Order: sequence, then structure tokens, then C-alpha cells
Amino acid sequence: MRSPLLEDFRSNQGGNNGGMGHKSKTFDLRDIQGHVVEFSGDQHGSRFIQQKLETASSDDKQMVFEEIFPNALQLMTDVFGNYVIQKFFEHGNAIQKQILAKQMEGHVLSLSLQMYGCRVIQKALEHVFVDQQAILVRELEQDVLKCVKDQNGNHVIQKAIERVPPEHIQFIIDAFHGQVFALATHPYGCRVIQRIFEHCTDAAVNAAYVPLLEELHRCTLALIQDQYGNYVIQHVLERGNPADKAMIVTKVHGQVLAMSKHKFASNVVEKCVAFGSREDRQRLIEEVINPSKTDGIVPLNIMMKDQYANYVIQKMLDVVDGAQREMLISKIRPQLPSLKKYTYGKHLISKVEKLVAAGYGPREMSVSVGSSGWGVPSHASGPTSAPVHMNANSASLAAAIKESGRHAKDNKDSKEQAKDKDAAAVASTTAATPTAAVSATANAETPERPSESKASS
Repeated sequence: MRSPLLEDFRSNQGGNNGGMGHKSKTFDLRDIQGHVVEFSGDQHGSRFIQQKLETASSDDKQMVFEEIFPNALQLMTDVFGNYVIQKFFEHGNAIQKQILAKQMEGHVLSLSLQMYGCRVIQKALEHVFVDQQAILVRELEQDVLKCVKDQNGNHVIQKAIERVPPEHIQFIIDAFHGQVFALATHPYGCRVIQRIFEHCTDAAVNAAYVPLLEELHRCTLALIQDQYGNYVIQHVLERGNPADKAMIVTKVHGQVLAMSKHKFASNVVEKCVAFGSREDRQRLIEEVINPSKTDGIVPLNIMMKDQYANYVIQKMLDVVDGAQREMLISKIRPQLPSLKKYTYGKHLISKVEKLVAAGYGPREMSVSVGSSGWGVPSHASGPTSAPVHMNANSASLAAAIKESGRHAKDNKDSKEQAKDKDAAAVASTTAATPTAAVSATANAETPERPSESKASS
């Protein structure tokens, strides 16, 4: 049963009719004195208190605090009351925060496993002093794995890793020894593993951190293909040290085609391309464009048409440098007409078309005649060098792409149109230098993959 005061408040706030009621009275925190706990447990009352606490005077905050303190634990697990407690950790004074944190002692595990209590614990870890942080997280020492595998508790462990100094969370890292594969392939555990690899690199915990990476490297291939484990491997590729990245790329090398066609592993191949060294990237590209030594198949021809692998090719075009990009485009070019038949090939056609329009792609230097009458390479230096003339290879490639999407009325007309375009391209004597704006277009982001759940947060 609501009190008459709360009923009056709700009617004045429009709470009884979807927010469309007539407001005839303005309430302040002092107006609800004696009813703060009741208001905290009400949807509209809780929102009112939260908003007022952000700008309230010290006296008003103290009035509210004195009423909620005896019921703090109850409010921490309440669907609306937990937000009022969180606001005190954000806007309360140091003593109020300390008292609320003290109330949690002995209840940290139960709060961590509860839908709303876990949010209050996280907020406390963000705002209390280190000594209280250490006291709170220490209560979880015997239940680390239980929390990690819990839909609520895993967030508390993540927050502890992010906020609490390494020397106070050594027990969390210790609990992961021998458990890396099991946790990396768990929907919640994979998130915590990522936080460890992100934050626990301090020298104080290095001795315990390194064995976790060693465990990871022993099961890299299995994790790459796992729906959750692949996110852990991606995380190491993005944030790890060069040695760890190189070890992962080495595992991928030799299996690029198979992994690129795999729903989860293809994400890892993309990260190898994006975050590996230039040498590692070159090895992966060479594996893609050269015939396989076992069956003679050119992986590129298959990958361009695959629903997952085509994104790997697009990523290669995004991140490679000039020479690597030109080599890749030269290999893709002969396949452009056939790509239009495939749903996923169209993405690649669009990508290449933008690059060519921006002036990227293979370009051949013509030979000019110097003042002596001898043929002089157009890139030669000195006063006798003739102006550099570039052929219109890029323009021809753009025309080829455009032509591949056009249906001519008959073969004869198609051939004549193609000849006209080639003649026009050859007539062009100077290739335009790409502007900064066009270069930006060339590096446009790869279209998003088909939606899939993420396990990185």
C-alpha cells in the first residue's frame, strides 16, 4: 500500500497515466522526509531522489542518508532502490560512502550474485578508497570461479580487475591457473579473461600473469574456432605484446583459407591482418594469392566469394601499404567479372572500385625520349629527363569494373563499347594524383559482417 504522500507525488508527477498527468505541485527532498525508503522503492520516487541528490545540499543529502542507512542492504537488491544507493556512492561524502561500504561487509558474495546488488558492488569499487576495495573483494577469494561463471558475478570480478590495485587481486589471477581454456570458452569467463590480459600486466603480478598466456598459446587453435574463445584471441592480437601476436599469427599461417571461411575464426584472421607486423601480413597475403602446394588451389579465388572470407580480403585491402595493395588488386582484377554473380562478391567489387577511383592499384611507368634521343626511364632524375607519363591502367580497371555490371543488348555492341573505353583510357596521358579527400574514401571502413553476438564486454 502506498502512503497518501506517495500517491499525491505520483499523481502530481503524472505517474498514474503514463506521464501525462497535470503537475500542480513541486516536490523537494524535504517534502518526503520520513518517507525516503518508501520513495526509494517506487519507480517514480526513486527517479526523483536520484535527480535531487545530484544537486542537493549537504544537509538534504544527510537527511536522506539517515533514512536509507538502516535499510541499505534491502535497497541494494531492490529493482528501484539500488539506484538510490548507487547515487550516494557517486554524490555522497567520504563518510557516507565508507558507511555504506561497511554495510556490505559479510554480504559481498550474495550481493555479487544478485541482479541489482552486483551493480551496487561495482559502483562501490569505483568510488571507495583502496583499503575498503581490498576488504570487499577479499570476501570473494574462495568463490572466484563461481562469480566468473555467473551472469551477475562476472561483472563484479571484471570491475575488481579494472579498479583494484594488482597486489589486492592476486587471488583472482591464481584462480585462473589451469582454467584458461575452460573460462575462455565460457560466455562470461571469456570476458573476465580479456580484462586480465588487459589490466594485469603490472610487474607486481607478472609472475602469475605469464603462465596464463602460456596456457592460452597451448590451445590457440581451438580458441580461434570457438564462439567465445575467438574474442579472447582477438583481444591479445589487439592489445598484446609483439611476441604474443607473432605466435598467434604463426598458428594461423598455413590455414588462412580454412579459417577465413569459418564463422568465428575469420574474425581472428582479420585481426591478424590488422594488428600483425608488416612481415606477418606479407606472409598471410602471399598464402592467399599463391596456389596451394598441396592441391594447386588459389585461396583468393575462393575467399572472394565466401560469406566470411570476403571480409578478410576487404580487411587486407584496408590495411596493406602501397606495394602490397597493388599486388593484391592485380590478383583480384581478373576475377571481377565473375564476382558480380555472388552476393558477397559485390562487397569486394565496391571496395576495389573505390580504391581504383582513388588512384590505387597497379600503375606502369612509360618510357619517354630524352633530349639525346635515347630512351630514358620516366623516373630518371636530371635535366634531360622528360616529363613522367603514366599509362591509364587504373582508369582501365575502373572501366572493367563498371563494364562487368552492364548487360549489353548483344555481343557485338558490348565488344564495341569495350573497345571505345579502352581507346579512351589509352588516350589519357597523365594519371591524376589522388587528393587527400579521395584517399580518405579509399580507406573507407569495410561493410559490417552479418550480425553476431559479441562477448567482449
